[in-house]
Amino acid sequence: MYRSHTCGELRIENVNEIVKLCGWVQRIRLMGGMTFVDLRDRYGITQLVFNIAKNKDLCEMTQFLGREFVIQVEGKVIERSSKNPDLPTGDIEMDVETLNILNPSEVPPFTIKDETDGGEELRMKYRYLDLRRTPLQKALELRHKMSQETRKYLNEKHFLDIETPFLIRSTPEGARDFVVPSRAGEGKFYALPQSPQLFKQLLMVAGYDKYYQIVRCFRDEDLRADRQPEFTQIDCEMSFVEQEDILQTFEGLAKHLFKTVRNIEFEKPFLRMSYAEAMEFYGSDKPDLRFDMRFTNITDLVKGKNFKVFDESEYIGAICVKNISEYSRKQIDELTEWVKRPQIGAKGLVYVKFSPNTSGIKSSVDKFYSADELKIWAEKCNAQEQDTLLILCGEKEKTLVALGELRLEMAKRLGLRDSKTFFPLWVLDFPLLEWDAENQRFQAKHHPFTSPHKEDFSLLDSNPAEVRANAYDLVINGTEIGGGSIRIHNSELQKKMFNVLGFSQEEAEKQFGFLLNAFKFGAPPHGGIAFGFDRWTAIFNESESIRDVMAFPKNNAGRDMMLDTPAPISQQQINELHIRCV
Repeated sequence: MYRSHTCGELRIENVNEIVKLCGWVQRIRLMGGMTFVDLRDRYGITQLVFNIAKNKDLCEMTQFLGREFVIQVEGKVIERSSKNPDLPTGDIEMDVETLNILNPSEVPPFTIKDETDGGEELRMKYRYLDLRRTPLQKALELRHKMSQETRKYLNEKHFLDIETPFLIRSTPEGARDFVVPSRAGEGKFYALPQSPQLFKQLLMVAGYDKYYQIVRCFRDEDLRADRQPEFTQIDCEMSFVEQEDILQTFEGLAKHLFKTVRNIEFEKPFLRMSYAEAMEFYGSDKPDLRFDMRFTNITDLVKGKNFKVFDESEYIGAICVKNISEYSRKQIDELTEWVKRPQIGAKGLVYVKFSPNTSGIKSSVDKFYSADELKIWAEKCNAQEQDTLLILCGEKEKTLVALGELRLEMAKRLGLRDSKTFFPLWVLDFPLLEWDAENQRFQAKHHPFTSPHKEDFSLLDSNPAEVRANAYDLVINGTEIGGGSIRIHNSELQKKMFNVLGFSQEEAEKQFGFLLNAFKFGAPPHGGIAFGFDRWTAIFNESESIRDVMAFPKNNAGRDMMLDTPAPISQQQINELHIRCV
């Protein structure tokens, strides 16, 4: 037996026991006739004591130890004279009697500590070393717990965990597929699934009315902090349900995870908000509601005063920022330059400061508006003394989005986006379709299998842009955690949807004939949802990037720095696959 206990297990009640420990050398300290070694495994750290007065040869062996050596020790647990309250094992130490070096180590390229000196690229190249650090160990433990609690909740609700294929047919909608050449089918390719969408709908046709899978998915798309080419979904589908059934079931899952993983209890139902309301008041379909700063439309209030910028704008919107009336002109100018960046796209920024001192109201449009008029703006925006209005104008849709970015930036600068605070909400009634200007056709906002609201069916022929999807997203702290919809289960409605999306009958049959045929054999009403498991774990872990909660992630360019992939393959493999690299 290599070890009797882990390095995080021993306590004061183990004093005088003879134990065995194994682990990695974290730190060595020479203190005269004593040598102290911190021994680490994923459970914690135990201090080892080598006493030259008791065993000179053993103490001299420690001279050959280095950081990250793998060792086995046996000895007696004793009470520490100088206790460490920051360690769970800080009341005890081991008086070492035998030392066995299981494997030496080269000096690691960065320190294996919570606050390491290694840059991200270096740590990703040596990911197996980075994974020894406590923050990553805690993140993967949290990920494991979330997986277990998800399965526990869904199993108790009688969902079945069913696997679906990884080698499927490429589909034309959504992000780019990763394709896999087939050795057996010359010039033919599989695709890796962007989601199990079609298969879970077929499972509903097959009568498996509650399905789930914690599944790997693949998308060949541009990367961000919350995206990876391969990622994990909690994928779910249910039969004989309407939207309310889905929301109740999976709000229950969210509350279960909050309670069991973060010990946070939500007694009230999650807030619900329409897509139209989210865009009108927050400029985002995933608003962060940990703070206020809701938009106020002041267009009608401010036009007609000979201020050309406002008079020529389709929309003028304001956000009320609390307690920043003492912002300096330099700070306001800097903020103005920030909103004029190409990523934001505003032409400028108008401000109105309501100061409590003798200076009163200050504004960048004093020439055009009196103090009384500015007070009316304040009343409409619920602004008080010490508050400031920040105002953008222009084309409505672009201005709302720019205001949304400004709102988030102000919250960041004011420290209002606390990672320990959580505000979940449902966003409902998305547009079913969005116009693709480049290809001059409609495309699905979510995917082509999303059902319209029943009352909007007729608009598919007369006004497709106004059709609302029977769809819903779960948003936490401004991040979309999951999304889903009630599906189309009628083959005629599905054909109409393909027609609106510009598919010919032949194209629809070629790509999705198996689904349309399945719908002819008694498809039940069904709907589902998929959650970004990596994103959800990152939020619970208070991480900014999903890379922090994945064991072996890719970098921002989609490369695995440790394996140095993607990489070339041999000419023999290329020939066997009947492909040519050009």
